[in-house]
Amino acid sequence: MSRASLEKRPEEVQAMFDDVAPRYDVVNDILSLGQTRRWRKIVVEAVGAAPGQRVLDLAAGTGTSSEPYADAGVHVVACDFSQGMLQVGKSRRPDIDFVAGDATNLPFADGSFDAATISFGLRNVNEPKKALAEMLRVVKPGGKLVVAEFSHPTFAPWRTVYSEYLMRALPAIATKVASNPTAYVYLAESIRAWPNQDGLAAWIDEAGWEDCRYRNLTGGIVAVHRAVKPLAAG
Repeated sequence: MSRASLEKRPEEVQAMFDDVAPRYDVVNDILSLGQTRRWRKIVVEAVGAAPGQRVLDLAAGTGTSSEPYADAGVHVVACDFSQGMLQVGKSRRPDIDFVAGDATNLPFADGSFDAATISFGLRNVNEPKKALAEMLRVVKPGGKLVVAEFSHPTFAPWRTVYSEYLMRALPAIATKVASNPTAYVYLAESIRAWPNQDGLAAWIDEAGWEDCRYRNLTGGIVAVHRAVKPLAAG
């Protein structure tokens, strides 16, 4: 895997996630210092889906982020481009609909979902702006978008500490607990290369979503962006 940038090779990223799939959720809990589950709970609350509604969970990986929707009676489709991730998810939760798909060319009809969400996956997409437009296409007018992604801490001293953790401590920890430590070096670099909160909000607006707002979590380490598809949109 080459050094991270916003110009990614999909086949390299896919192979990386296939490789780390078996222990991905466990390692994430360790590296996030136990914050992952809290962040995902906030995302589910932001989506606010009701039983019977359809939610697209993009870059769903092993389906950990999809489980709360299924458990609440929401029809969730867990979509990811990593076959390795999908296989792990299907073996654990056969009741969830796992679908292989490219975020920039989704295999779903226009207006198929009441909401679309992507957690910690948009920065791994080769063309994130195109993915935002594709999510707009497959969501019904008036439907929601919720994006959770690593971002930029808002407090300067904390930002420095966080940067040091990303580039020094995280790879060192990954060497001890992950099957592919190089993958986590890539992930750390991809976080540093990602736009800040306002930059991502601008991308969401450009894709055609409206009323974009965001909430910072853990001092801005993570930001949850929410937006709505215009009622007049096709």
